[in-house]
Amino acid sequence: MQRPQNISLVSLHCSLVKHPRPFLSPSLSLLPSPGCCHGCGARPGCTQRRLCISALALLVLAAAVASVVAALALLPRAPVNRLCTAPNNRTGFLCDDRVTCVPASWVCDRVSNCRNGEDEQEQLCGDLPHSLPGYLVFYCSNPRSWVYADQRCNGMNDCGDCSDESWSSAACPPCGQEWWSCISVHFEFCSCIPRRLCRDGIQHCLGWSDEFLCPA
Repeated sequence: MQRPQNISLVSLHCSLVKHPRPFLSPSLSLLPSPGCCHGCGARPGCTQRRLCISALALLVLAAAVASVVAALALLPRAPVNRLCTAPNNRTGFLCDDRVTCVPASWVCDRVSNCRNGEDEQEQLCGDLPHSLPGYLVFYCSNPRSWVYADQRCNGMNDCGDCSDESWSSAACPPCGQEWWSCISVHFEFCSCIPRRLCRDGIQHCLGWSDEFLCPA
């Protein structure tokens, strides 16, 4: 009984050179080297040749699949819409779980508020404020100054010139029920002060309206 020959890379080479297939890339066509094909023979139905060709086909298929996967990875991905409404109706950043809504001012604060830390990623925080989505940023009247979007119209002078509270582009609503409308004499407030400061014996409003007119 004739002992079957071992399948080797030489056999793969031989099958490729002597019996090219239309699905093989031209770049895989190899020139025969002396004596490389005597193991394949020319017998019809050669089992060794069939195994060689099948193994080579699997290799080519695997290479093709890997190329397609790599090409898909390089395709530009559509940006994920992460705008959401955080507690107290504040502008927020939606985490990957599509449930957790982090207030805008918590993004890039060096604390991971999302489970996977996506609110602190380098791509998002590497060049503030330019690396942030526009909906997370409010630019003050001084274009070199900015605050987070949830700091706009929060009653506090975050811009330093009250442009985040009283500037036309801020479009803030009137003072809420917990605020008293007046021109503040203190830097931290703008056109509203918290009602808890009324009737405390300290001037907070120009004209003292917080002490004489504000309900107790």
